[in-house]
Amino acid sequence: MQIRTITDQPSAEGPAEYFTGRVRLENAFSFPEPGRTNAALVIFEPGARTAWHTHPYGQLLYVVSGEGWVRSEGGAKRAIRAGDTVFFEPGERHWHGATATRAMSHVAVQERKDGSPVDWLEQVSNVDYLAD
Repeated sequence: MQIRTITDQPSAEGPAEYFTGRVRLENAFSFPEPGRTNAALVIFEPGARTAWHTHPYGQLLYVVSGEGWVRSEGGAKRAIRAGDTVFFEPGERHWHGATATRAMSHVAVQERKDGSPVDWLEQVSNVDYLAD
């Protein structure tokens, strides 16, 4: 058995390479090998979002608070709220974040393939972020 206390997991700022706006990562964890699961509580301030990205085995989001937006490439932007869950298929190009006026937090769960749970792509432009 392993126990990681909250003091073992300091808050981290979402890196500007992968996020636009103020984003905080809390309680991030990875299952030890041979497990492949990673998860984190991600807190987005209004206007903050991820860059476009994919996950080799897909991604599950559970919205904890606030209101946000999600979009898959070629699809419509969709609103998400506390209590919603979102599943992105393996390799599905997408982004997610807060709305322009409301903060949002979610728990993100994904699995590693060859050591990485995510393939980061380019930033989401303000035009794409605000488009319907």
